[in-house]
Amino acid sequence: MTETSLGTPSQLRDPDYMPPFEKAVPLGIQHVLAMFVSNVTPAIIVAGAAGFGFGSNSPDFPELLYLIQMSMLFAGLATLLQTVTLGPVGAKLPIVQGTSFAFLPIMIPLVAGKGVDGLAALFGGVLIGGLFHAALGLVIGRIRFALPPLVTGLVVTMIGLALVKVGIQYAAGGVPAIGTPEYGSLLNWSAAIVVILVTLGLKFFARGMLSVSAVLIGLFAGYVFALATGMLTVEAVSLSWERAASFALPQPFKYGFELSFAAILGFCLMAFVSAVETVGDVSGVAKGGAGREATDKEIEGATFADGFGTAVSGIFGGLPNTSFSQNVGLIAMTGVMSRHVVTIGALFLILCGLVPKVGAVIRTIPIEVLGGGVIVMFGMVVSAGISILSDVSWTRRNGVIFAISISIGLGLQLEPGALQHLPSTLKILLSSGLLPAAVLAIVLNLILPEELAAEATEEISGGLSGTKDA
Repeated sequence: MTETSLGTPSQLRDPDYMPPFEKAVPLGIQHVLAMFVSNVTPAIIVAGAAGFGFGSNSPDFPELLYLIQMSMLFAGLATLLQTVTLGPVGAKLPIVQGTSFAFLPIMIPLVAGKGVDGLAALFGGVLIGGLFHAALGLVIGRIRFALPPLVTGLVVTMIGLALVKVGIQYAAGGVPAIGTPEYGSLLNWSAAIVVILVTLGLKFFARGMLSVSAVLIGLFAGYVFALATGMLTVEAVSLSWERAASFALPQPFKYGFELSFAAILGFCLMAFVSAVETVGDVSGVAKGGAGREATDKEIEGATFADGFGTAVSGIFGGLPNTSFSQNVGLIAMTGVMSRHVVTIGALFLILCGLVPKVGAVIRTIPIEVLGGGVIVMFGMVVSAGISILSDVSWTRRNGVIFAISISIGLGLQLEPGALQHLPSTLKILLSSGLLPAAVLAIVLNLILPEELAAEATEEISGGLSGTKDA
């Protein structure tokens, strides 16, 4: 599509401009395709961590479908808050909301092996954390100083590092298969490799929608491979489709409501990170789409929408929502700043969320196939964190802050047994690795002086060992 077919350059930079309907619809669908897999994957991972059975005959089958359904429905509703707005809630910008990977290191320990029983505390934390997140909209401009690139880059990197293990486990056959002969088999790995190869091929050698939807198309290729090799049967797909309803509304407090200190503290602390991520996305949308800086009103409204969208999602059994960075890049690529285009995508997500049969089809994706997509996505999270860290001035001070924070955070995540004598609440919070790393980085960055002795502020490139001039 050329600019002349969509509108004038000034129109394309205007968030309130509506392109011709026949052009706006595919652009809106393109936004959904860019975020679809990332949006539903956290629900599948949380269900797997809780111990839900993935088979069509499993008693947990309806619960898994419901979590997927809520991911789509409330991503769409939260996106509408951003594009259409509700009073001060929303930025009136083309910002796509979706389920956040950032909270997974917090959510997985909360539900691990507890089945449906672990969801009440989880969604209690989502609700309270969402309200806290919304409150940050009142002060977001004044707390950004506490979260420089050193801190945000470390946190994003830790999120990816905390999750890469999940991708490998899925590609090898899933957590339930660990210790069995088929775990890590060539067939399992081949399905994941097909997804990775197709995704990389499209990402680097295709353009337009094919490149934007590379992960989604890669999963489809893996799905076809699974059908061709017998990993998945047409009968299983048909059974899942038949068991799912054609239409279903969300149920408030479906899993109950429980106030867990570990859940509330974890979600509230991660709200800081998510809020800063949203500030960056709003700034990216304004700069990439309109060539200007984001206003304070837009940043505040976007943060309100982040928080309220998450809180409402928690009431109905949905996971935390945040702005999706991949859609920011899509706006810069298409040059279309219209919020109405994203509204069309939001309506499509809502429609999918009200039709459980869509979730039933997603559920039939073999765990090995999903593992290939997850490996790519979580690797990209690590890459994004390293990209943020590239903006850091690597003085000895910053190097020490990073070293201590990531060593303790990653170490506790790799060896949770070191915390066996702590109360269960603290064990859950610290074993995620993410929270101790984030808190250490924030506190050390605030209390350590910027200017130390001259020899302590030399760039790390001068050599931490002090042997450069030896």
